[in-house]
Amino acid sequence: MSLSATELQAATKAIQNAKRILLIPHANVDPDGLSSALACYSVFTQIGKECTVVCPDTLPEVLDFLPHFEHLTTSINAERQFVITLDCRKGLEIDKLRYTVEDNKVNIIIVPKKGVLTQKDITFLAEGSSYDLIVVLDTADLGLLGSFYTENIDLFTETPILNVDHHISNTRFGQLQLIDATAASATEVLYAWFTSQPAWKDLLSADIATLLLTGLITDTRSFQNPNTTPRSLEVAANLLDLGARQQEIIQHIYKTKPLTTLKIWGRALHAIQMDPDARIVWSSVSREDLQEMGATSKETGGLLDELISTIPEADVHVLFTEIEEGGFKASMRSSTAFDSNRAAGRLFGGGGHARASGFKMKQYGNFQLAVIQCIAKLKEEMQRQRSEGEEVPPVSRPVSSSAKTQNPTPSVPPPHPLKAAPSIDIVEELGK
Repeated sequence: MSLSATELQAATKAIQNAKRILLIPHANVDPDGLSSALACYSVFTQIGKECTVVCPDTLPEVLDFLPHFEHLTTSINAERQFVITLDCRKGLEIDKLRYTVEDNKVNIIIVPKKGVLTQKDITFLAEGSSYDLIVVLDTADLGLLGSFYTENIDLFTETPILNVDHHISNTRFGQLQLIDATAASATEVLYAWFTSQPAWKDLLSADIATLLLTGLITDTRSFQNPNTTPRSLEVAANLLDLGARQQEIIQHIYKTKPLTTLKIWGRALHAIQMDPDARIVWSSVSREDLQEMGATSKETGGLLDELISTIPEADVHVLFTEIEEGGFKASMRSSTAFDSNRAAGRLFGGGGHARASGFKMKQYGNFQLAVIQCIAKLKEEMQRQRSEGEEVPPVSRPVSSSAKTQNPTPSVPPPHPLKAAPSIDIVEELGK
């Protein structure tokens, strides 16, 4: 589903009318999400907007080659300001203004120089959000913003949201949406938007082209995914014409891996198991494995796509990784014989795409036992889909090489002005 002229015009008008814009991708950010946010930063600041780019997580050092990376922040000051106003239109003049603190109370003392100050002359105002617009990028559900969302509910409630994404599982939150599920990446959506506006199209520099190409390359796995479209290749060619630095992207994304990453990949490969009858293969990385190798859970990103999913004798490939903040994440890839998105949703409240999905589990006892139980459920689901002859829908877009998912935050409902999100997990957290 391509973007309509009405959607493009509404989004453009929202940017033009805003003065202060908050740009934010999903937590556990991937190259597509971060590149999208930084590309927006570059374009919008050039047209005079004050922009803040939040990376709601630890800044990913592997992506520090991206233009404008130095402008990233991991938090904002979202505190309200309280303004007390004195009406001086009746000739009131102020001589002194001071305050005292007594018994945990602040007393503001005003001494008039001229005129009389009455209660009617005093008004109180609680200022709301310091942003005119929030642009959420490459994020299928607000819960994927992680703690940044839960800690700033008022901000998301009071501020209009523009939702820019390419996931078919997007819950269409926000007042405005630019969602194209046929696009290979969020940066491809942005390219269509930017080039639809003549004034913005002229701003596309080599740096912006590099940002947009980074998202496209990583979310198509260097155009290896089966649903890489002719349009994706055309966009990539146009970005190269604009000066996008393809070799710089390849060098940093694919040809730079710390020793700890290689060690944890080796541990995961050594632990691979397969059920040839069920045609499922899986591996697991425990918290102890990570500690022994000196690695982090994010360093397992890419392992599933680059190595485990290349085993041809399986229809389903799964990687389980314990994460530092507690629980574990599971990333799943499948052939056309199995709908991994439906399986993740039905069994674990997860989701994503037909060929790439995932889920996250918080509560469990023994990690390896939990892995075995998950595999058993997946085998049953595989048998169910086969016996029922369930039709697996075609993938509507290229599967991201860094597909991720995260449980939404069920205890915190979406803000009132937004559309309520269903209880699903989205494919935008796994893989790191």
